[in-house]
Amino acid sequence: MQVGLARRTLTPFGLWVFGAAASAPMVVLSGGVVGTYATTQVTALPLTFVVVAGTVALLAVGYAAMARQLGHPAAYYGILAHGLGRGWGVSGGVVAVVAYNAIQISQYGLFGAAMAAHVGGTWWVWAGVALVVVGVLGVRAIVLSTRFLAVVLALSLLIVAVFVVAGLGQPADGAVSWDGFHASGLVVSGIGGAVAFCTAGLAGSFDTPGSFVEEAVDRRSVGRATIGGVLVLGGVYAVAAFAMGVAVGPDVVGAVSADPASGLPFSVLARLGGWWTALANVVLIFAIVTSMLAFHSVIARYVFAMARERVLPAGLARSSSATRVSAPRGGSLMQTAVAAVVVGVFAVSGADPMAVMFTWLSALGAMGLLCLLLAASVAAMTAPASVRGPRAGAWEWRLAPALGVLGGSVVLALMVGNAGSLLGAAPGSLYPFLLPVILLAVAVGGGLWAGHLRQVRPEVYAGIGRGTPKRHAVPDAMNLSI
Repeated sequence: MQVGLARRTLTPFGLWVFGAAASAPMVVLSGGVVGTYATTQVTALPLTFVVVAGTVALLAVGYAAMARQLGHPAAYYGILAHGLGRGWGVSGGVVAVVAYNAIQISQYGLFGAAMAAHVGGTWWVWAGVALVVVGVLGVRAIVLSTRFLAVVLALSLLIVAVFVVAGLGQPADGAVSWDGFHASGLVVSGIGGAVAFCTAGLAGSFDTPGSFVEEAVDRRSVGRATIGGVLVLGGVYAVAAFAMGVAVGPDVVGAVSADPASGLPFSVLARLGGWWTALANVVLIFAIVTSMLAFHSVIARYVFAMARERVLPAGLARSSSATRVSAPRGGSLMQTAVAAVVVGVFAVSGADPMAVMFTWLSALGAMGLLCLLLAASVAAMTAPASVRGPRAGAWEWRLAPALGVLGGSVVLALMVGNAGSLLGAAPGSLYPFLLPVILLAVAVGGGLWAGHLRQVRPEVYAGIGRGTPKRHAVPDAMNLSI
């Protein structure tokens, strides 16, 4: 029998939880929104979130349609293999593994810096503690992780809602200003950086659910969790950014955000009581951990699925069960080992955990995922009829992906062109352009590996993207005790 992930173990709500937890609303509020205002000085950040979320949602339509039809845990790998060719599939799979690892590992820097600031100690010691916690949870059954993520996500959304009430309830100018939604605010010098930050803030929400499709109770829920997650979180972040602008004044929100003494967003929460600030700090720490766990789970599934097809070493797909895998241990252990090495390198080098480790790695990951989402939309438009199915609609297979590619290309161009502001590099520095160069090199390396497999191991090459077990090859969780 074929080895597969445990079927019918993740509900539609569970899919949405993983996507939302990966995006981490508390992290976006305390880091993304404040940092974007401070760096770009764009007052129309709320409207920017709306525009970016709409564009990403269009891109996610084709991605979700392909993920639903193929049911492959390494979503981008399977989508590109079926829509553009096997070589593209391997390139996309390798880029996805690098991008997800970059985002996941970047958060060890964020967690370590946050704990060192609040509790004391060295950032890399705290990062090591988080690495152990995520590693232990990562090899457990997915249901256990879902419960932990759901509780932290609920608390995070509660804190964001309280922040919005505190901000809108006490506007800085005595009246609610709608400057954050004025279209004229989109034609300013810092808009490219704002678009890049918004895209990074939504990373994870638009592609995480697709990696759990083999374990989903209903494949159709992948599309709802993906697109719904982008739109819901885009709306949440837009409202949160709007409330921050109203709370301190849209004309000065950039300057106030850039001042560490302002204490945003916690100073706004303190208007409703100091204990809200204390709770928010605790929830932020747990939110970082759950985001790391969500991305860790995605990476583990990519490694498992590609190893199952022997594109990666087959030993990474081994498990204690001959047919049913409740948690991909090989991929999980590999991701933990990679994270430990990278954190160790940054610790030894003495690099700043926030300005260097978190910022650069998260930017690399967000850029890589946007490139993959664009490629997935192209794959949806070129997918053969055997993949689209008999009820393929023009909207999800043609129109939405085409519109998404147009809008997404603009977003990607703005992200690459404004990588310097995203990374805080000096004007004229060439270092920010290392990000697209790294991604291109990784993609080329994946293509070369696919070419090697085609020449040396043609049977492996023929199975690229096609190793998902047959419907009844893996028993349902509900039938195991019968």
